Amino acid sequence: MQYIQTSNAPAAIGPYSQAIVSGGLVYTSGQIALMPDGTLVENDIKLQTRQVFENLRNVLEASGSSPDKVIKANIFLDNMYDFGIVNVLFAEFFGDHKPARSTVAVQTLPKNVLIEIDVVAISTNFH
Repeated sequence: MQYIQTSNAPAAIGPYSQAIVSGGLVYTSGQIALMPDGTLVENDIKLQTRQVFENLRNVLEASGSSPDKVIKANIFLDNMYDFGIVNVLFAEFFGDHKPARSTVAVQTLPKNVLIEIDVVAISTNFH
C-alpha cells in the first residue's frame, strides 16, 4: 500500500491521505473545490466542479494514473438541481471514457462547498 501526497492538489484537511494505491488501484479521497494552496473557489457550481476535476487529475497523475483509467466515480452534490451542469462537465473531463458513476445529494459538504467527487482508478506505477 502506498500513500499519495502531491503539492499539485490541496492538502488533506483531516487525518487522511489524498489517495492510496493498493493492488494496482488508486482510491482517491473526496476532492472539493480547494486550490492547491488551500484557497476555496467561489460559490459557483461550474468553477467548483472544474477545480475538483483538476484536483482529481493531479492526484491521479501522482498515483500513476489518469482520468481515462477511472473505473468508478462518486459525486456528492449540495443541490441535485446542479446535476445537469455537473453532467456536462463530467462528460468534458472524461471525453469518450465512461466510468461507472453514482451521484447523490447531501445536506452539507466540507467547507460548505457545492460538490465533492472521489474516484477509483487503475494505477500503472504502483502495486
